[in-house]
Amino acid sequence: MTTTSMETLSPLYAVVDLGSNSFHMLLTRQLADSVQVVDKVKRKVRLAAGLSAENILSEQAMAKGLECLSFFAERLQDIPKENIRIVATATLRLAHNRADFMAKAEQVLGHKVTLLSGIAEAKHIYLGVAHTSYSADKRLVLDIGGASTEIIVGRGFRVKQAHSLNLGCVTYNQQFFPDGTLTAENFADAISAAEQTIATVKADFCAIGWQCVLGGSGTMQALAEMLIYQHKPSVLSLDFLYQVQKQLQTFEHIKDINLPGLSTERSPVIASGLAILIALFQQFSIQQLTLSSGALREGLLYEMLPDSHTTNIRQRTIQALSQRFHIDQQHADSVKRQIRTLFTQLKSSWNLPEGNALELLLASGDLHEIGLLLEYKYHQQHSAYILTHADLAGFSQPDRQLLVSLVTLYKGDINQVLIEQQSAIEAESATKLLIILRLAVKLCRRRKDDKLPNYHIRLNEKALHLSLPKAWLMQHALIHDELKQENDHIARLGYRLHIDCENELSVLATPD
Repeated sequence: MTTTSMETLSPLYAVVDLGSNSFHMLLTRQLADSVQVVDKVKRKVRLAAGLSAENILSEQAMAKGLECLSFFAERLQDIPKENIRIVATATLRLAHNRADFMAKAEQVLGHKVTLLSGIAEAKHIYLGVAHTSYSADKRLVLDIGGASTEIIVGRGFRVKQAHSLNLGCVTYNQQFFPDGTLTAENFADAISAAEQTIATVKADFCAIGWQCVLGGSGTMQALAEMLIYQHKPSVLSLDFLYQVQKQLQTFEHIKDINLPGLSTERSPVIASGLAILIALFQQFSIQQLTLSSGALREGLLYEMLPDSHTTNIRQRTIQALSQRFHIDQQHADSVKRQIRTLFTQLKSSWNLPEGNALELLLASGDLHEIGLLLEYKYHQQHSAYILTHADLAGFSQPDRQLLVSLVTLYKGDINQVLIEQQSAIEAESATKLLIILRLAVKLCRRRKDDKLPNYHIRLNEKALHLSLPKAWLMQHALIHDELKQENDHIARLGYRLHIDCENELSVLATPD
C-alpha cells in the first residue's frame, strides 16, 4: 500500500490514561495546525474498586486491567515510540503493590508507564483545558476521577494553584454507598465528608479567585448529557445538582437507576460523583460550571505536539475548518471587516456585549459558508450540522450553540427559537449580533471589498438607519433590494431597517 504525503507528514500520536475508573486510549494526528481525533477507546476497568482497605490491589483487578492493556497494545504497535505517552493516576499512586502491576503493564504494552503525582496530574488536566477551552479570564478547573479529585486555578497556560485530593467517584461509592442503597443519609454523609476534605485547601484557591469554572470529568459530562436530553443548555448549576440528587433518592438501589439522558455505563457511580460535585459547588460557592473539551489526555497530547502554545486556540480551529471545507477566506475577511464596522457604530447605542460575544460573532463571519462544500441549496443546514458535530477546540457548548444559531440564520427566514435556545448570551443580545451578521453579509454580496462605499448606521429607538450613497445604491440594485427585503425579517425580531440615501460616493477604508 502506498503511503500518502499527508500520512508521512502527520504521524499518529497516542495517549493512554490508566485511570481509576476507566482506561482510555486517545489516537490523533496533527492536520492543518489542528488536532484530528482518529480513534478513542474506553474500557470501564474500575481499578479503584480492586483496592483493599490496606491499599492492596487485588489480583482480579490487576488481571482485568492487564487484559484491557493487551487490547490497547495492538493499536500502539504502529505508532512511533516518541509519539506515545502512557500514564497511571490515583489508584496506582495509592496501591502498595503498584510496582508489580506497572511492570506487567509495561511488558504487555511494550512501553514505559509513567506514574503521575497528584500535582502533575492536576497540571496536565489544566493544560488539557487550556488547549481546548477558550477563556481570557482566570478559571477554576475541576476534575472528579475514580479515586482523586483535582482542583486547579490558572490563566492562559499558567497554573497558579493546584491540588489533588483523595476523593473519587469509585472510592466514595464503596465508602458511602457500599451496598448500593440510595438514601438521603448516604448522600448527606458523602457530601459532608467531601466538604471536609475540600475545606482543607479552599483558602488557597479563594485567595486567588476566578471568573469562570470549567470541568470535564465523567460525572460532569453525564450530568450535561441529561440537560441536553431535556433540550436545555449544558451548564451545570447547584439547583440542577440538587434536582438530580432528589431524583436518585427515589430509587432504592443503584442498579435501579433509570434517569432520562443518563447512560447505563455511568449510572453505577453517578451518586458518589454527584455528592463530590455538590460539595465542590457548596464549598466554592459556584454559580455555574461549563464543560471543557479536554482534560488529562489532551494535556499530555499537546505537550508532545510542536508549537502547541503559539497559536490562538479558536483561530487554530477556524483555520483548520477553513482549509478542510475550502472556505473563501478573502470573502470571510470582508464580512468580518463589515461586522467590525457595524459593531463599532452600534456598540454604544445598542449596548452590545464585547469580549467573547464579539469573538463568536467574528467566528460566524469566518464560518457562515462552511456548508457550501456540500451543496448550495441547503448549505445553512449543512453548516449547522458540521458545527454541531465537529471538534471545536476553544468553543464551549454554549459558544457552539450561539455559533450554530448565527450561521444557520445568517440569511433567509429567522427561527427565533434557535436564538432563545442558546445560552452563551441573552437572547436580545444574540438577536442584535444576528442582525449585524446579516447586514454584513448583504453588504459583501458582491464579494469585492473595493466596491464598498463609506456608510453609517445609527439607532433611533427600534429603527436602524443605514445610510449609503445614492449613486452606489443605484449601481448595486440587487444589494439595495435585498437590504429593503431585510426589513421584513428584522421586523419579526422587533426592529425596523431604513435605507437612507446619501449624495456622496467614496471608497470605504475599513479597519482591519
